[in-house]
Amino acid sequence: MTINYKLLDFLRKGRSEHENHLIDGLVAGRVSRREFLRFGSVLGLSAPFLGSVTGAVGLAGVPNFARAQTPGGTIRVGQIVPAAAIEPVKLADGGGITVISQVAETLVLSGKDLVARPLLAESWAPNKDGSVWTFKIRKGVKFHDGRDMTAKDVVASIERIADPANGSNALSALKGVLSKGGTKQIDDYTVEFTLDAPNGGFPYTMSTDNYNAVIVPADYDGNFEAKMIGTGAFKMESYTPKVGGVFVRNDAYWGGQVLPDRVEISFYDDYQPQILALQGGQIDFIQQVPILQAAGIMNDPTVDMLSIPSIAHSQVHMRTDKAPFTDKRVRQAIALCLDREKIVQGLMRGKAQIGNDSPFALAYPSTDKTVPQRQKDIAKAKELMAAAGMPDGFEVTLTTEKYLEIPDYAVIIQNAVKEIGGKINLNIMDQGAYYADAVYGNSPWLDSDMGITDYGHRGVPNVYLTAPLQSEGTWNSAHFKNKEYDGLVAGYLAALDLEAQQAVAGKIQTLLLDESPVLFTYFYDFMSAAKKGSTGIEVTAMSHCFLKDAKLG
Repeated sequence: MTINYKLLDFLRKGRSEHENHLIDGLVAGRVSRREFLRFGSVLGLSAPFLGSVTGAVGLAGVPNFARAQTPGGTIRVGQIVPAAAIEPVKLADGGGITVISQVAETLVLSGKDLVARPLLAESWAPNKDGSVWTFKIRKGVKFHDGRDMTAKDVVASIERIADPANGSNALSALKGVLSKGGTKQIDDYTVEFTLDAPNGGFPYTMSTDNYNAVIVPADYDGNFEAKMIGTGAFKMESYTPKVGGVFVRNDAYWGGQVLPDRVEISFYDDYQPQILALQGGQIDFIQQVPILQAAGIMNDPTVDMLSIPSIAHSQVHMRTDKAPFTDKRVRQAIALCLDREKIVQGLMRGKAQIGNDSPFALAYPSTDKTVPQRQKDIAKAKELMAAAGMPDGFEVTLTTEKYLEIPDYAVIIQNAVKEIGGKINLNIMDQGAYYADAVYGNSPWLDSDMGITDYGHRGVPNVYLTAPLQSEGTWNSAHFKNKEYDGLVAGYLAALDLEAQQAVAGKIQTLLLDESPVLFTYFYDFMSAAKKGSTGIEVTAMSHCFLKDAKLG
């Protein structure tokens, strides 16, 4: 590898201490090219700059030459019925995210490679400690009603979801990060975010990871389904709740030519009818196919399966404030009953990566990969149960949602703990009943002694570290309260340096293995299905569906 030090010196000029430290890590080999590109994007370094640095150290990538396409056609999409009205503030499910991604956009795109890329924001940069972030807003963007999008709309949109009075689902991502009043307009195309505490991953909070953070007009009145005014590649022509919607090309789209004339989204109550509709030619694309159902069409010559490695997972929580889980040895014993490799290869058909009982998936650059992987160990599990005074086992009810492979996963856990005398009774509920009001005291999700909950993909682990695990977390179904953990997470979130994040991550991973309030046994791939030969369909593991460049085979 030949390093062009003269070019590197030129590129370093005017860069911050954190940016130059990241470059040092790349040159010294402490940081891989992939980690450099991803972490550099979070700091706000542009793609051309990142490419220049990797080129200077002899790690340049291969250019991507786009081909011209002829516009036209209709893309027919199958999707599970949204759980509630399509409304940016309250949006919380995959069906709603698929719909809103046709018409509205966030400031940042969290790519499938975990790199943060500009959308409605052209660039961003932190101050020295990461407590204030300044975003430059893209000029020339118009809403579907013809009005220009400016910083005023950005401030109003973010303030709306940051206001506790509005009850936004985004509060799970914003709590302790950005409060109401923290978003300020500097000029027509500059917005400044003053955070509650330093946060090195803040751009992801403004990204597609936080699907509620779409930008809508400042005078938005709350009735989004009536017109669905946004900045997206498609405009709403019609929408019928529980049935579907029709969206037509936005000829004024800021992002260039939109290929399809129309997108038609049809809602289904279950996955199997969607699969039959795809095979029968009634639809062209299914946004998400559960892995168990996908196994039946993986070899279908008329279908292309699209698989995206993701950090999506199903968390197994145990109420640390209620017996038998007040004793961490019982929680550890249950964790030691699970054969993670068999779960990945059997339940998930190999379309997942093994987890180690913390949010730190191996795909995250900050994960400490030296922390030993937890393995099945029944002898050790029995020792722990005896030491906890429960040599004959325990009885508990596991409550969960009827979603994807979760009911089958619950049965695996139920059978696994029998080896240590455990008896688990299953209570499998419809999603709406399981989440209920999603507040403590009125939600089986947050109130159950033991449960399994699906968590969507995130480009950084911040939400997983805070909402379900911090003492005051909004999704803390394990009721886990640990001051040491809270302090470590605060330090991790504040770090602007990749190596500093890795150092703290190892401590968090070790603590969670010891405490085991929540089990993370696998991170599953996001599976979609399309008509054979289709191109240009871009999805995220958060259920976004970008069809600007879509072309049917």
